[in-house]
Amino acid sequence: MVNGNLALQQRDESNIDSVFMPDSLAYTSVSLADVYANCMRFDASAFNLEAKAAKYKVMHCKYGYTYLWGLNGLVKDAFYGNRAKRNYVSKDSIGAIGFIGSSEMLEIYPKPYKFLSLNNKKANESKINEGWILISRSGTIGNVTLVNKTLSKLLVSEHAIRIIPHEFGGYIYAFLKTQVGKTLVKSNTFGAVVDEIEPEHLRNIVIPNAPEEIKMQIHNFVMDSYDLRDQSNALMDEAEKILYQELQLPPIEELKPEYYDESVDLRNYTTKLSRLNLRLDCSYHTPENVAILNMLYKHSKQVLYIGDVNISKEIILPGRFKRTYVDDKNGIPFFGGKQLLELNPSNIKYLSRSQHSDRIDNELYLKENMIAVTCSGTIGKVNIIPKHWEYWALNQHVMRIVPSSKDLAGYIYCWLNTDYGHNLIIRHTYGSVVDEIDDRHLSMVEIPFLNNELKQKTINDKVLQANELRYQAYLKEQEAVKMMEELIE
Repeated sequence: MVNGNLALQQRDESNIDSVFMPDSLAYTSVSLADVYANCMRFDASAFNLEAKAAKYKVMHCKYGYTYLWGLNGLVKDAFYGNRAKRNYVSKDSIGAIGFIGSSEMLEIYPKPYKFLSLNNKKANESKINEGWILISRSGTIGNVTLVNKTLSKLLVSEHAIRIIPHEFGGYIYAFLKTQVGKTLVKSNTFGAVVDEIEPEHLRNIVIPNAPEEIKMQIHNFVMDSYDLRDQSNALMDEAEKILYQELQLPPIEELKPEYYDESVDLRNYTTKLSRLNLRLDCSYHTPENVAILNMLYKHSKQVLYIGDVNISKEIILPGRFKRTYVDDKNGIPFFGGKQLLELNPSNIKYLSRSQHSDRIDNELYLKENMIAVTCSGTIGKVNIIPKHWEYWALNQHVMRIVPSSKDLAGYIYCWLNTDYGHNLIIRHTYGSVVDEIDDRHLSMVEIPFLNNELKQKTINDKVLQANELRYQAYLKEQEAVKMMEELIE
């Protein structure tokens, strides 16, 4: 029977969840003039509908528009350094300066693990100056930061475009942080394997041409935000300096571990059966770790484990789960260890509150002054949760330490954020493919207490004050972005 032919029957799709339905086809017409103006590109992404809508918004905003770079533009120059083979040196080498990539440049206080010598001419091409704007140009496109005092002390890879503004650098930054700005930047993406953009693409980007007093107001909000970050980092440095002085700790690269037989090139050492802790992997028993613990027991009042009830109420390791993402109006901000050290995490997703309510309430929610520690992949990245992250969520690759009191939260963070604390965390690493630690391992990390309780309180207070400044920096940036969005709308 014809009516019984399943091929001719229509499917009833009324009961299918729309979340699992494919997106509707998007299409538009493109003029030859647009193709020519867009460097003869024929890929559909070059004529993205969202980018066309974003450009239309800017071109029809209240104050008109100008091009970001070009005649009457706001950018003086834009470029990136040459690619070159890098000859890394040790941290304590003469003329050594920290070198970071386009991901680390987004961090509040980037700490480099690679170093180049300024005696190398190629290294000088990676220099950056205060007031410049950096935007990631390959891989993840469009992440942006402004060069403050902290960042200007480092070298940045060629994966970041350097933007030198005529003036009002904060105004340009605020625009590039808006959704419209991000969309326009990403619309220029090219590349078959790795996504990329070039400085020349900035010439195609339109930006609202507000009166100078409005540009200055937005610019000042951004500059104030980055000044607060510098002040926060200075307080963190002061706290760490006091900690090192009280524990009589030298820079960790000056630590002199003792090996069993130093007459041979192979590193070799022994350990006592009483110190095995059922760990037979050599990395757990290195002389460096033994030397660290010996110094702590020698110069501190007492050494406790993080899992001690006097240190923490709880260490939370969220379970793995299948995630349901929604839009920003129906979910909570959700990010991972890669963005842990950023002030305002990039590429945030939004986790469904209705689908994951129990897990969010019991495992994922963040509270101010919790200490977050990455436990998978890159082990031991540490941050203290700022106020604006309250009731946001981190994924299962980041553990949370709930301090026993606010009077210890800053001190715990300060210790774990040192090179010494980091070494004591990563010594527990296990895994043959992906590095891991768990809550049991973190609970066994040692933390020293100072003989001088007043100094310990000073360290704690400075860290908490720094964390408050980071919250204020976030508010300043959000005010600038909000003003820019209002200009566009």
